[in-house]
Amino acid sequence: MTITAAADGSALGNPGPAGWAWVIDDAQWRAGGWPRATNNQGELMAVLDLLLATAHRAEEPLHVLCDSQYVINSVTKWMPGWKRKGWRKADGKPVLNRDLLERLDAALQGRAVTFEWVKGHAGHPLNEVADDRARAAATAFQAGREPNAGPGIAGAERSPAVDVAGPTTPTPPPTLF
Repeated sequence: MTITAAADGSALGNPGPAGWAWVIDDAQWRAGGWPRATNNQGELMAVLDLLLATAHRAEEPLHVLCDSQYVINSVTKWMPGWKRKGWRKADGKPVLNRDLLERLDAALQGRAVTFEWVKGHAGHPLNEVADDRARAAATAFQAGREPNAGPGIAGAERSPAVDVAGPTTPTPPPTLF
C-alpha cells in the first residue's frame, strides 16, 4: 500500500521563525521548526522528517504531495548534477542547504518515493493541513514556545538527529549574497 503524505514549510520572514510539517492523516503527522531559518529549509526538513519517520515502512512506496518546486526539483532533477560537481551549482557557487539535501539524499536511498506538486493555498486538504501545522510551528517559535510536535507515525522512533526543534546543530540561514 502506498503511503501518501503532504509536506510543507513556513517562515515568518525569510529567514525568520520557521516551521515544517508533514501529514498523512489526522492521527499521523509531525511538526517542528527553528527560531530562525528559511522557508526552503522548512520545506526540505518536512520531507526529510517524513522519510525518516516512515523508514520502518521503507518497503512501501511513499507519495509526497509538496507545494515547493524547489524541493521537488532539488531531489528529482538537480541533486545528481550537484553531487557530481561537489555540491556546486552550474554557476560554481555552493548549493544552499547542502546539509539538509545530503541528509535527504541518504534518506531517499533504497526507497520508492514519488513527488507530486500541488498548488499551495488552493484548497488541497492534506496540503492545507500541513501548511497550517507548519505555520503554527513557526508562530510558536516566534512566541518563544515549543510547537505542537504531533503524534508522529505508529511504530516509528523519533530520530535524535531530527528532533522536533530541528537539527541537533541549527542550520544557519543561507548566504543570500
